[in-house]
Amino acid sequence: MTDNHTPQVRSYNMSKIHSKNTKPEVLVRKYLFSKGLRFRKNDKRYCGHPDIVLPKYKAIVFVNGCFWHMHEGCTKFVLPKSNIDYWLPKLQRNKEKDRINILKLQADNWRIFVVWECQLHKSCIDDTLKTLYNNIISVEKY
Repeated sequence: MTDNHTPQVRSYNMSKIHSKNTKPEVLVRKYLFSKGLRFRKNDKRYCGHPDIVLPKYKAIVFVNGCFWHMHEGCTKFVLPKSNIDYWLPKLQRNKEKDRINILKLQADNWRIFVVWECQLHKSCIDDTLKTLYNNIISVEKY
């Protein structure tokens, strides 16, 4: 299957994809902030540069895009049909780095929460964010 876009259009589209301050990440941050939680964002001191770090609760939140982190069983993750020799190893490396970073953070006694892009769809965003908030505050201050 060939690409529907010219190389210039594809390059432009890909250049607009960023790793920080994505719409799903901003949604989660705004919700947690509105509930009174204060946090650090994209803190480089921790493995994987977590999207949200809540030191008071010893909690870390990763907001993952379903495509970039290979969310298994999700309709938003479809392996590209073109340039498979590039995409498959790249996405598998992302997934493996995620696993290693989570293990390192857990070894340092951090509680890890992963919110997937598909969990922030209009039909389930309220339940996802309420559950995340309740899980974060469920443990007393360390």
